[in-house]
Amino acid sequence: MAERLLIIDDDARLAAMVSDYLTAAGFVVERRSTGREGLAALDGAAFDAVILDVMLPDIDGFEVCRTIRTRAETPILMLTARGEEMDRIVGLEIGADDYLAKPFSPRELQARIRAILRRGRAAVSGRALRFGRLAIDRESRTVRLDGEEKTLTSYQFDLLAALADNAGRVLNRERLLDLVKGEELDAFDRSIDVHISRIRAAIEDDPKRPRRIITVRGAGYVFAKKQDGEP
Repeated sequence: MAERLLIIDDDARLAAMVSDYLTAAGFVVERRSTGREGLAALDGAAFDAVILDVMLPDIDGFEVCRTIRTRAETPILMLTARGEEMDRIVGLEIGADDYLAKPFSPRELQARIRAILRRGRAAVSGRALRFGRLAIDRESRTVRLDGEEKTLTSYQFDLLAALADNAGRVLNRERLLDLVKGEELDAFDRSIDVHISRIRAAIEDDPKRPRRIITVRGAGYVFAKKQDGEP
């Protein structure tokens, strides 16, 4: 069955071009030109991913992204007009899975959409990974701390699972991105850091003094197999 995509962008020419390209690639695509219309579409139908512009005529894309995240974990790719770092950081912090700066090539957009869809439907199996109070269930794609389920995006779950699978090993940003996305990392890209911050907010008792995901200065991150007091 073809995967359904929702484009929320008021640039009619760009949205039509992207829609035609993705339709030719085998997707079923719907378009909406305002944030409210996009949210209404999501209320009325199931979509496999959302392509969301930051600049919309009624409510901005960040607010739309926040609203979507209160309702579902649908993968979101955000479009930014200038690719400014702050836009990207804000988008990732509020739950976007990826971002793309305008202008972009339809081919790159399609590659990024396929990547977030793969992460969203990744076939995972086996028992839950358990680290003391923390349980990472690869089958249900849930994370629990002291039995309480924590909310992570699809990308953040995959990033946490990659760290947990390599517990005790220091992984740099390039290796983490390769494990999660299968792509090379731009030397100046710090999106991994933003996602790590959000994961820490979910699973650490004190995100400012993390004891599970440790920063190794100049080297990367390491997932601690045990915390003090754990068996």
